[in-house]
Amino acid sequence: GVAIDIGTTSNVVTLVDLHTGKMLATASAYNAQISCGEDVISRIIYARREDGLRHLQALVVETINGLIRQLADQRGLALDDIVRATVAGNTTMLQLFLAVDPQPIRLAPYIPAMTHAVGVRAREVGLAINPEASVDCLPCVGAYVGADITAGVLASGMAESDQLSLFIDIGTNGEIVLGNRDFLISCACSAGPAFEGSGVEHGMRAAAGAIDGVWIAKDFEPTWRTIGNEKPRGICGSGMIDLLAEMFITGLVDRNGRLAKDLPTDRVRMGEHGREYVVAWADETAIGRDITINEVDLENLVRTKAAIYAGFNVLLDSVGTSLDDVERVLIGGAFGQYVDVEKAIEIGLLPDMPWDRFHFLGNTSLAGAYQCLASRERRRQVDEIGAKMTYLELSADNRFMDAFTAAMFLPHTEMSRFPSVEAELAERGSA
Repeated sequence: GVAIDIGTTSNVVTLVDLHTGKMLATASAYNAQISCGEDVISRIIYARREDGLRHLQALVVETINGLIRQLADQRGLALDDIVRATVAGNTTMLQLFLAVDPQPIRLAPYIPAMTHAVGVRAREVGLAINPEASVDCLPCVGAYVGADITAGVLASGMAESDQLSLFIDIGTNGEIVLGNRDFLISCACSAGPAFEGSGVEHGMRAAAGAIDGVWIAKDFEPTWRTIGNEKPRGICGSGMIDLLAEMFITGLVDRNGRLAKDLPTDRVRMGEHGREYVVAWADETAIGRDITINEVDLENLVRTKAAIYAGFNVLLDSVGTSLDDVERVLIGGAFGQYVDVEKAIEIGLLPDMPWDRFHFLGNTSLAGAYQCLASRERRRQVDEIGAKMTYLELSADNRFMDAFTAAMFLPHTEMSRFPSVEAELAERGSA
């Protein structure tokens, strides 16, 4: 069987031995729909064109089929031997995969066509596996909280725990769930694809050659680490969090996320898109040109982190609780496992709390899809999670805009929310 995670930016497929439940191999690729728009809204708009919906469906199936063929070849399997598929993904991605018109997702009252699990045959959607194979799309909860989140909550175990947990999927839609075994409340805060490598000039997925760690010295000279120790090709999400934090702490950028003027370094200069900082010179890179971050990129990163921080604060407010009551922060999303907690707190992406409360779970959407493929009991539980979860629509909530505006500073308008960052800045200032 195959477990499939359809992300807005990336698609991932895991091949599973249904007899043993063992994962055999995993492959991922950019979702080919990116050519029609980087986020879900632009794809929903694209789907309105003549043949737009059919074209989007063909693109995502083509991406998934390429990955399935790659895995089958790798293991010497015939495609006909794959007899079951489980699919997780956000609501728009699942509707596009099934060629169901996603227009209602974009329009008030934001009611999607799919809020429960949907089963089809592989031949009905064009999957390159046994034509009679069952394809099981996991349940969605709302317009912007999809099966990637019900699968993620399942994989995280939070719905079976007494502890109050905050589950954050740091992806394009920035979905967040608060709860425990007694209740689950969710929202999505359209964070944007910056941390997934889109909307940032030198952004890229977490792949070989991506800068995934950055340190900046007092003289503003950077040291970086790349995936696979290769020459840098760009900067991935965890690298961007590090970079923004280091630029802020060293004074390269101010609290508005703007590059400081008149610094004694030739790494800050005027570029095509305004002022920029050179992370790696052309002769150090694999692309033969400077890798930079500019003020437009910085603004996109600040907007993304502000949306996520605002989202979980509105959820906490909705149930009359505060961050002090949260016992665990569970971080999902494809690059969740690579994030440096200290750096994420410094920019105000994550709350300032003891580090031992943070747990990085990796790609929980895929993990949940895999569990549902391998176990009937887990498959039943994900339906229960979907039925139990309340969905809070933030676009109709004035509290969100207020919280978002307040979070558009590094780390936040109210420095008192980030005592550890305040202390570090004071220490750097006196050093």
